[in-house]
Amino acid sequence: MSEQTRFTLNETDLPKQWYNILADSPVPPAPVLNPQTLEPITPDFLSVLFPMELIMQEISSERYIDIPEEVREIYKLWRPTPLIRARRLEKALGTPAHIYYKYEGASPSGSHKPNTAVAQAFYNKAAGVKAMTTETGAGQWGSALAMACNFFDLDLEVYMVKVSYGLKPYRRIMMESFGAQVFPSPTETTNYGRSVLAEDPDSPGSLGIAISEAVEVAATSNGAKKYGLGSVLNHVLMHQSVIGEEALKQMDLADEYPDVVIGCVGGGSNFAGIAYPFLRENLKNGQRTRLLAVEPTATPTLTKGEYAFDYGDTAKMAPVVKMHTLGHGFVPPTIHAGGLRYHGMAPSVSALFDAGLIEAVSVHQKTTFDAALQFARAEGILAAPESAHAIRAAIDEALEAKAKDEKRVILFNLSGHGHFDLASYETYLAGELEDYAHPAEAIKSAMEELPNVA
Repeated sequence: MSEQTRFTLNETDLPKQWYNILADSPVPPAPVLNPQTLEPITPDFLSVLFPMELIMQEISSERYIDIPEEVREIYKLWRPTPLIRARRLEKALGTPAHIYYKYEGASPSGSHKPNTAVAQAFYNKAAGVKAMTTETGAGQWGSALAMACNFFDLDLEVYMVKVSYGLKPYRRIMMESFGAQVFPSPTETTNYGRSVLAEDPDSPGSLGIAISEAVEVAATSNGAKKYGLGSVLNHVLMHQSVIGEEALKQMDLADEYPDVVIGCVGGGSNFAGIAYPFLRENLKNGQRTRLLAVEPTATPTLTKGEYAFDYGDTAKMAPVVKMHTLGHGFVPPTIHAGGLRYHGMAPSVSALFDAGLIEAVSVHQKTTFDAALQFARAEGILAAPESAHAIRAAIDEALEAKAKDEKRVILFNLSGHGHFDLASYETYLAGELEDYAHPAEAIKSAMEELPNVA
């Protein structure tokens, strides 16, 4: 066991390949369906939205996919990211547990999202694409793709969930600084946005609605624009595997191995990014690390949602996938301060959870912000509200180890900083933050709207 606090790698240690969980998962992937016909989707359908190289990655069963050198060169702006032992937090908690965090907030846009944004922009540029569309909730994904599109000279339109557009102006300004156009969703600029506003002029928006708008713009552009997604799909989760691959090397430097690996989940990308390489070690090399996904009680997709086929967006234009879902019409409460607002969960995360290979827990937002401030006051990093969910679970694990007087090695993904989330912290500090648990009746009602898949 090392006495160091910070474990760093060199540029030469930067992974040369992404890891694809589909190669080792004992759970066969469910088919992806055409939203119009509910028949298995074809590459031709997907090619309206994505370049062919990303489509091939999406369906690949290869264990490793080479990372293009152009992507690795940009990764070197911030990767490898540091692994840090939270010694001051351990002392504050009085726990025998050892707590480590992988700090993805070291990236230029402040989160893990550039790991896939740079890759997606590269493959779109290589395919001759001139412009992209996307959605964003809290703004981390939009910021990352705006930066990546700037690097590859691509135009970008971002449909930002309206409630976040109002609460997080600095994320919008960051996107615009990189040259992106940002619209509060639902908008008057798309057919679907107009239909939502006609029904509810005060709609706060949702990630499902924003996805619908971005997909509509790409699908009706006659090939002029392609769509980028920040989570959920297999190629996105695969690009994030650089996090876990680096963490494996860094835990070796620390001369320890985690008993539990923790990540927050909204669509699943940052959890998968750190957890899937450790899951490979469980499946292939006999390790027994617990893999814990943490979500808000306001959007309890894994812990309360149904495992079923559902549309990826509200307008039923995106592919139908089998996932844990709260229903494609889900609109999160405006009092929910963090991101993690998507109605569904990545198909691979959902399948692995259903098979019992990963665990999940939901946490209330007030106790989540409690943990974020405890971490900040000990370690000096103010985390994004999304990352704070992982902090909450890591602290709970450390306190349980204290109660049982047992050593426990805890690793979590600190997937972003909270420098653009200060309005949420202000609400918390003023005592105005409210807890919210998504009601079971709403989930039951939403299940009646699921597609009828035989």
